[in-house]
Amino acid sequence: MAADGTTLEGRCLCGAVTVTARAATQPRLHACHCAMCRRHTSGLFVSIETEAPEITGPARSFQSSDWAERGFCGTCGSTLWYGTRADGVRHLAAGLFEDAGHGRMEIEFFADCCPSGYALAGTHRKMSTAETQAFFGVQP
Repeated sequence: MAADGTTLEGRCLCGAVTVTARAATQPRLHACHCAMCRRHTSGLFVSIETEAPEITGPARSFQSSDWAERGFCGTCGSTLWYGTRADGVRHLAAGLFEDAGHGRMEIEFFADCCPSGYALAGTHRKMSTAETQAFFGVQP
């Protein structure tokens, strides 16, 4: 993380889970339209790029596939993270932080799965299912 980074503090809806993490001065946001993220959040999942988050409170996780888990508050059910099991990285939900940590949208994963009722504006990178799977090394 660059020396000009910032510390972000966030929380779930009920406040039982709190999160502290380091991020770039203008953090990068990632959106995912895969079926599991849409089912988990009832929309797209937007994560914020951070380092070594400290998560306190009744956080729980659900192994949603062979390679991933999804975190949530054990009290209110708020989405907390998408985690990759191989490396233990937790991609925190941007909604935990005020104004999404002042981040900017960088990339959409599974953009070809985005429901027709909405689309994200901007010129950020939009990766198809095939491109996303190749990027993460996941076999279809």
